[in-house]
Order: sequence, then structure tokens, then C-alpha cells
Amino acid sequence: MHDNWVLAGIYSDEGISGTKKETRPALQRLLQDCENGRIDRIVTKSLSRFARNTADCLEMVRPLLDLGIPIYFEKENLDTGRMENEFLLTLLGSLAEDESHSMSKNIRWGIQRRMENGICQSVAPFGYRQEKDGWHIVEAEASWVRYMFEQAANGVNCKAIVEALNAQGVQAPRQARWTQEELLYLLKNEKYIGDCRLQKSYIDSGFHRHVNRGERAQYYVENHHPPIVSRQTFEAVQSIIALRNTKRRAGQEGYVPQKVYLFTGKIICGTCGRHFRHRIHYTEQESYTAWACQTHLKARTVCPVKFLREDRIEQAFVTMMNKLIFAHEAVLGTLLRILRSETYGETMKTIQKLDGRLQRNLEARENLRTLRAKGYLADDLYRENESALRLREEVH
Repeated sequence: MHDNWVLAGIYSDEGISGTKKETRPALQRLLQDCENGRIDRIVTKSLSRFARNTADCLEMVRPLLDLGIPIYFEKENLDTGRMENEFLLTLLGSLAEDESHSMSKNIRWGIQRRMENGICQSVAPFGYRQEKDGWHIVEAEASWVRYMFEQAANGVNCKAIVEALNAQGVQAPRQARWTQEELLYLLKNEKYIGDCRLQKSYIDSGFHRHVNRGERAQYYVENHHPPIVSRQTFEAVQSIIALRNTKRRAGQEGYVPQKVYLFTGKIICGTCGRHFRHRIHYTEQESYTAWACQTHLKARTVCPVKFLREDRIEQAFVTMMNKLIFAHEAVLGTLLRILRSETYGETMKTIQKLDGRLQRNLEARENLRTLRAKGYLADDLYRENESALRLREEVH
């Protein structure tokens, strides 16, 4: 197009967001070459390709103009070397920034809908291989995962496990050698029991990533892929990690041990099976003690059970104790006779069979939801199969 121009280079950041100039190495190299006098003029396709943040755009254009390096934006037909003021550039920069936010919002909306449908888009962790039909266990890595969990469950500390892994030359997933932080991340990862917790982190409007501590909804998908370790082993390791964290904090200056209240460890959620936690609730009129499910506190969509006021729990407890005191023969005596009867064993067997059928129906329903979410099952077939499962439950 210009015979007297000499190409100094092509600077392109492939697959990197333009919302922050600090995360674009090619752009940083371009600015450095401009300062070193290797470039006299910059030509870019559009303003949005150059920067999608107004502040970054102006911060780059002004120093470049001071160096005598104009920028030509082909789409907008805008040449900064011919501008008398920065109003037009600021306006176009704002439009590019708004466009970037709009695109980001649409992408986040799509991701949110997929998470609500139980579709996990996480990268397969160490021990798995991601293919079109799902995650598959890589036995060469899975054997080491089992080794780590078995060692941790037997009480071996993280430092010793890491030293053993590095001594045997086991490649870490993120770097060459294993660290205690990498090992802890693996041991706490629910994906090794076949589940997926979605939206552990989120990106705010300023494109900064944060750990999700309840600011966003989380979604828990069970039996998403084949497990590598059993749930019993996983829970045992989590208990050991929690106990060590408590002991470590106890040795720190200023540590205040967790208080034990009247109902600590005695109230269990009927939905998710986690214990309730002591809390103080404040209103404009009063403050009162309440107990809330630990799962609900972390992710309300995972467990919908709301809090209970302590005074009402106390009333229910006293009421039940009075019933047992004044009608112990009718209640406890009858229970004792049932337990001693011959029919009790048959009754329990029947209950266990029904529980097994209900569990299988529950798994079948989860499979149906997954197939519909992935587009493998039409809505009419989903409703037909779901109705058949419900009818089976009513018959049994």
C-alpha cells in the first residue's frame, strides 16, 4: 500500500483478552520497540483490537504521541497524528470498552446456564484425560493419585509425601516438581471422587478473578465422571487436613479456639447431611442466636435448608423430652418390643430394598438430566422417562 514504508514487525496476542495491557506480551513488546526507536508509525485494524479499556488506550496513546509515533485505526479511519484533541479517541475508547463488557457478559451468561444444567467445563485434572465423550482415567497418573490419598489417610504429612514423589520423579501437573501447595490442592479436589463443584472462582466487572466465598452461586454435580478414590478415603483425608489446620492455628499467637455450644455437632441437615453452625443474626429490633447448615452458608443453591432460631430448637427439644418423660412406656417400651420382635429384621430388609430402589431411581434421574443438558435426549423423551420413574416410585 505504501512503497516507502518498511515493516518493522507484526505484533499479535493470540487468544488473549484486550481488556488489560499488562496481560498482552506482544503489546508490551510493541511499546518497548517504540521507546527504542525501532517504530515510526503503528497501524491497527480497529480501536478495539488495540485496547478495550479507555484508560489503557489513553495511557498508551499519549506517550506514543510524545515520541512522535502516531497510530492509525483502519476501521474507524482515525489517525492520532491528525487529532486536535482527545475527545473522539476517548469516545471511541469508551465504546470499545462497553463492547468488551457486553461480550464478556454474554459469555458469562452462557457459562452460567451450562453450570445450572450440570455441565462441567473444567479442565480434566491430573489423573484424567479429557475426550469428546467425557473424562477418562489415566491409570499411570491415577495410581499416584491413589498413593497420595492413601499416604495422607494413613497420617503421613504433606512434606514427606512431596519428598517421596519428587524422589521417584513423578511429574507435577503444573510444574516440574511437586510442592506442598500443589499436593494440598489435589487432596482437597472433589473431582477425584467423581464430582464437580462449579464456579469456585469468578471474574468481576473489572476483569479480576476472585475466589468464590459465597458472592456467586455454586453448583455441585455428583457422579460426573468415574472416581479415582473412594468417598470414605476422601472424607478421611479432609478430616485429617482440617484437624492439622486447627492444631497449626492453635500454635499461632492470638489464636482463639473455636467455641463449643449447646448444640454443636448435634444438629444434622436432613438434605445434605452436614452439621449446623452457630451464628448470631442481627436485625434493627434485636439480635438472636441461630443455627445454619454449613453447606447452605457456602452455596445456597447446593443446599436450600435455611437457618433455625436457637430458642425454637430449645422449645422443640424440651417438648420432646417431656413427651419421653411422661410417655416413656408407650414410646420407648413400644420401640423396645419392636426391636426385639422377629418381624423387625424382615422390616429392615424391606426398608433397605426400598432404599436401594429409590437410590437407583435417583441415579437414573440424574442420568436423564445430564443427557438432556448435553442435548442427547429430547424434552418429550425426557418427560416420558421421568414420568415412568416417578410411577415406579409410587408403585413401590
